[in-house]
Amino acid sequence: MGGILSILADLFISTVPTVFFVFVLFVIFNRFLFKPLTAVVKKREEETTGAVARAREQAVASEEKTRQYEATFQAARQEVYRQREAARHSMLEDREAALEKARRQSEALVKEAQASLAAEVAQTQKELQVSCQTLGREIAGVVLGTRLGEG
Repeated sequence: MGGILSILADLFISTVPTVFFVFVLFVIFNRFLFKPLTAVVKKREEETTGAVARAREQAVASEEKTRQYEATFQAARQEVYRQREAARHSMLEDREAALEKARRQSEALVKEAQASLAAEVAQTQKELQVSCQTLGREIAGVVLGTRLGEG
């Protein structure tokens, strides 16, 4: 039994430098590799999370701006339609006024032409009546051989 303890003691003594070396490697790796690597991963995760949060905020802001733009665009479109309708209505009123004016002018011209024509007809009838009387006297004088009204 003393031999086993002596073997175990030798084995323990020979493993102490290995355990010490592993412990030193653990401390070195932890200090120079794992802590900086963990810090970089943590920082990257925070930045990624922050970027995702900012992207979501920007998406919400973009949607809000899109809604505002669409509302403004719709209001502008309605204003253009209203102005176009007002211009069309004004143009129709102007056209109706011009047509009414032309209608009144043409009626006045027709009445004037009718009056002028009636005056010409009356004048022509008077002239025809005088001509008929003169012609009737001449015909009667030729037929009767004398001139009427010569007396």
